[in-house]
Amino acid sequence: MGNEVEKLNRKQAAHRLTLLDDVLIYTHRRPDGDTVGCAAALCLALRSIGKTAYIFENNDNIDRLLPYLDGLLQPAGFIPGSYVSVDIATPRLFPYGHEDAAQTVDLVLDHHPSNASFGKAMCVDPECAACGELIYDILLELGCVNKETALPLYLAIASDTGCFRYSNTTAHTHEVASKLISLNIDFAAVNHRMFETKTRSRLKLEAMLTETAEYYDGGTAAVAILTNEMARKAGATADDEDDIASLIRSVEGVLAAVTIREQPDGSSKVSVRTVEEKDSVSAAEVCAVFGGGGHLRAGGCNIDAPPGEAAKMVLEAIRRVREYDQRRYSH
Repeated sequence: MGNEVEKLNRKQAAHRLTLLDDVLIYTHRRPDGDTVGCAAALCLALRSIGKTAYIFENNDNIDRLLPYLDGLLQPAGFIPGSYVSVDIATPRLFPYGHEDAAQTVDLVLDHHPSNASFGKAMCVDPECAACGELIYDILLELGCVNKETALPLYLAIASDTGCFRYSNTTAHTHEVASKLISLNIDFAAVNHRMFETKTRSRLKLEAMLTETAEYYDGGTAAVAILTNEMARKAGATADDEDDIASLIRSVEGVLAAVTIREQPDGSSKVSVRTVEEKDSVSAAEVCAVFGGGGHLRAGGCNIDAPPGEAAKMVLEAIRRVREYDQRRYSH
């Protein structure tokens, strides 16, 4: 990547933010609640200390998350003076067509163990369940944790922990959430919107995927393929597909669930979800085989092959990772 990336702790990252202005904040492609919540909280915080800050208008933004971006997206004619990325592990995950922007980023804020170490400076903590936890600590240093920033921070943390159900949730995660809730935010509305509300189109998609999913290796591996035709029949939008990768992981006996979304050009966007069980595998390690990454229980990658072919490739990767893990832990 050229020059060595400067590694910063939370206090140093907070100070670095005070030196930036005319800030453009990048979220990752196909934004989720963590990247959007982090960007919104950071943008509001920077404005509160007198900075000009906006969020990059990601074409992949889903309707469910747009309310949290209201008034924060970059206007026409805005010329950034500096750049910050939140919850982006690799240049490949920058918005489509903006992958090269990774090298111009002044500060990378992230929590992925698979972070590719890019930009000019970075503050990365893989111990954080969500990037929102890291942003919370940095905003504490800036004195910018208040009711305005607390709501998007809660969105970020709740999203990446599955509303505090996933194994990445720690005591510190709950402590941070408690402090945010104490600021009198409407956390129940966030939880209902993110975890309890489904459109009819989403339900149709779930029915299709449930019926067509295939199971392998004694039912421990499952593959569901979402084709363009299925999405058309369901009348589904990108919002309806949000986090649908977790659907077949809930099937009893499944240790590794693969959801493949056919892309307009016929290639495959792959999401891998694994469970906290013996003989399970790391989703990040499986996706790393194809240049992707992520977390222990959630990862993603892109494969330049049709979904059927991509399914075979990912299944083989799961088997190889599992065999390697068994050999490693047997010694």
